[in-house]
Amino acid sequence: MTKQNNLKKSFFGDIVQSVSSYVKGNWPVLIVFAVVFIASSAVVYVDASTTQTIASFSIDEYEPGQIADKTIIASKSLAADEQFPIAIEEGEKIIRKGFPIAEEDYLRLRKMAASPSYIDYRAFADNILFLMLLSALAFLLYTPVCLGKKVSFREVLLSGILFTLVFFVTAFADKASFFQGLYKLPVIIPSALCVALISILFGQISGLYFSLLISFGVLCACGFELVPFLFTLASSLTLVRIIRNIENRIDMIFSSIGAALLNVVYMTVLKVIFNDFFNDALFVFSGVAFNGFISGILALGLLTPLEIMMNTASVFRLMDLSDQNSPVLRKLLLTASGTYQHSLMVSQLAETACKEIGANSLLARVAALYHDIGKMEHPEYFTENNIDSQNRHTDLNPSLSVSIIKSHLRLSVEKAHQMHLPSDIIRIVSEHHGNSVMTFFYQKAKESNPAVNEDDFRYDGNCPTSKESAVVMLADVVEAACKSLEKPTPQTLEKFIQQLINGKIEAHQLDECALTYGEMTKIRDSFVSILAAYYHGRIKYQNQKEPESDADTSDSARSEGNKNE
Repeated sequence: MTKQNNLKKSFFGDIVQSVSSYVKGNWPVLIVFAVVFIASSAVVYVDASTTQTIASFSIDEYEPGQIADKTIIASKSLAADEQFPIAIEEGEKIIRKGFPIAEEDYLRLRKMAASPSYIDYRAFADNILFLMLLSALAFLLYTPVCLGKKVSFREVLLSGILFTLVFFVTAFADKASFFQGLYKLPVIIPSALCVALISILFGQISGLYFSLLISFGVLCACGFELVPFLFTLASSLTLVRIIRNIENRIDMIFSSIGAALLNVVYMTVLKVIFNDFFNDALFVFSGVAFNGFISGILALGLLTPLEIMMNTASVFRLMDLSDQNSPVLRKLLLTASGTYQHSLMVSQLAETACKEIGANSLLARVAALYHDIGKMEHPEYFTENNIDSQNRHTDLNPSLSVSIIKSHLRLSVEKAHQMHLPSDIIRIVSEHHGNSVMTFFYQKAKESNPAVNEDDFRYDGNCPTSKESAVVMLADVVEAACKSLEKPTPQTLEKFIQQLINGKIEAHQLDECALTYGEMTKIRDSFVSILAAYYHGRIKYQNQKEPESDADTSDSARSEGNKNE
């Protein structure tokens, strides 16, 4: 019995410890969830207190002379006032089931409906319960298992702010006579704008999940009416899909036009399905079309300040950073031309491979362009920049060489921070070597000291935590290693690249990036196709001669000089 109690205590102790560690590591995100829930609950409460309902029934359901379908008893006493000069006593029967509603009884009903003392607490409790379930769904969707990455605080914060905005607008828009009605309400709901911002700033998966959450939020805010919910869901998911492949800011204009047209189609279908009249078609159709169009335009205007404040890797920011004429890349070309050419090749390899496996190819391309910017400080210590000079590491102690090589990773990260590059790019830069061993220097040191510690020859970075980071790592090592091959064929490249990938797997460098074996095969094949084309041979033209050596050239020049004399 004591053993069982100890096991139970140990089990619950582990649970408490896990929950405690999770809260400590994610308390900012949990605070945002709590604040959004409280704000939504407050909106629900204010909405319920300003809605004329009695015992969960709207005052519009009653009229003088109607046979009452239930008995309503006053739960509170209300004094007479100027608007309703009639008093109500606590416990008084206002109407009786099966009896007609008199004028005086109807006046009492209106007085109760207008009083904040008669909030529909049942409807309020139902909404709170629904919001709790929606919060649980949001918590599940934003876990690394569903999202495919650890959600950032800024993403949760912006999503929470936008969700509260849409919930507030939906809850109170139908109180304005201009937007009253199930088909007029979607005209004012800014769901498309919010979904566009989330999708562009944080990716398609985030936009998809936010579309689901915001649609269910609209369902709760509009009294669980299907039409606004279905329209919001359809228009939001459509916009996520439309802006998936945008690359330029002008593409947002065409996306906005497409969203406007499809909004009209969705509203027409909903009117047909629910047998609604088309007497308000001009206002509704023009309204939802304008909503879709202006959402894209406003999103385009809001993106720049949001990109700056949140430092996100949006498609437009990445396109700007991919410009090879940027000052940093121009400086890299001038100070470390070999590293610059290496970075260009790695970016091409990484971009192609990411397209093959469905990862963010633009992010991988840009990260590869900047992954070695730290080499600008000491370019002469990296072999790709030593084409016409002696290798500086020949006469250096292996430990010193390792320190110099390691420093480029730290310098690259520091320069990336100084440039205010997006955190996703900085993460890839810091992970592109993982914690792998610099084998060449380790083996060189081992020749003179067999007891040398292998960990002293490891990079100080973390292993790749995303597919893009892993692809950049593989592209980096493949591009550098394949230069050592003489006249490589596609078959040679395939075997060699596979060996390099296997080496990273065996060194546990790819354990945290979620790459599958099928995806690694696609990555290998894409590398082979590009490098095979890059290293392909050419036919030798007629009368083509090999260039003379420096000695031959000088002798020839001297001979010509003698002839001229």
